[in-house]
Amino acid sequence: MDQEYKKELSDFVQQALQEDVRDGDHTSLAALPEDKLGEAKLLVKEKGILAGVEVGVEILRQVDSSLQVEVFIEDGKQVEVGDIVLIAKGKIHSILKAERLVLNVMQRMSGIATRTAEYVKELEGTNAHVLDTRKTTPLLRFLEKRAVVIGGGVNHRFGLYDMILIKDNHVDYAGSVSAAVNNAVEYKKRTGIDIQIEVEVRSFEELKELLQCTGVDRVMFDNFVPDDVRKAVELVDGRLITEASGGITLDTIRSYAVTGVDFISVGALTHSVKSLDLSLKAKLI
Repeated sequence: MDQEYKKELSDFVQQALQEDVRDGDHTSLAALPEDKLGEAKLLVKEKGILAGVEVGVEILRQVDSSLQVEVFIEDGKQVEVGDIVLIAKGKIHSILKAERLVLNVMQRMSGIATRTAEYVKELEGTNAHVLDTRKTTPLLRFLEKRAVVIGGGVNHRFGLYDMILIKDNHVDYAGSVSAAVNNAVEYKKRTGIDIQIEVEVRSFEELKELLQCTGVDRVMFDNFVPDDVRKAVELVDGRLITEASGGITLDTIRSYAVTGVDFISVGALTHSVKSLDLSLKAKLI
C-alpha cells in the first residue's frame, strides 16, 4: 500500500464515519451494554471476485484499533456462496458501528471487480485490454478504479490532471482537431507539463486530420462499429496507441477486441454495476 493511497484511504474512512456516525450510534448505545464482546463473520452470499478487503480492515481499525481481525480471503480471489472472508472480534458496539460502511464499500468494490473480470474474460486470446473511465462515484473514484485493477482491468486517467484528453466538445470549441491538438502541444511546451495527449475522433475525416498532427500519443475511436475500428487501426498503423469507446457492452466487446485495437473503454464498469451480496453475521463471545 503506497503512502499516497494509504493517506487517501485513511481520509476517506474518517469522512465516511463522520457521515454515518456523527455524535454516536444511538441504536447500539441505547439497546446494548457497552462492555459486551462479540465476533462477526463477513460472509459471501453471491459468487464473484472479492475486492475491498484491505479497505474493510482499515475501517475496522479506525473504528476501534483493539478489534482483532483475521482475514481468510484476499482481494482478487474468486469467492463462492458461504465463504468466510474475515472474522472480527471485540466490542460489539465497535463492530456494529463499522458494519454498514464495511459492507457498502466491499460490496461495491467486489461488484466492480466481478464485472470487470467478466469483460476481461471476453478479451482472452486478443491483445486488447479493458479500460475504466471517469464515470465514477464522486470521492469514491480511487476505490472504484482500484477494484477495476483487482478485476483484471486497466485504469485510464484518474482525473482531468493526469492526461490531456481532447474530446468532441474540445474539438468543437477549438474549431477543428488540428487546432485543438496544436493548442495542446503548445500548452505542454509552455508549461513544461509531461503528460500524454489523447484525441477522440468521430469520423475517418477527423482521424486523417489527426494523423497529420504531431505530439499526439493516443487516439480514441468514438462510436465506431467494429469494422470501422479495424479499418481505423490499420490506418493508424502503429503510430498511436488506439482505443475504442462508446456503448460497448459485454455482448459486443469481443467483436471490438479482435480488430487489433489496444484498449477498449467501458464506462459501465463503474457507473452501473451491481454490488456483490455480502453480509456480516454477529454473535456474542
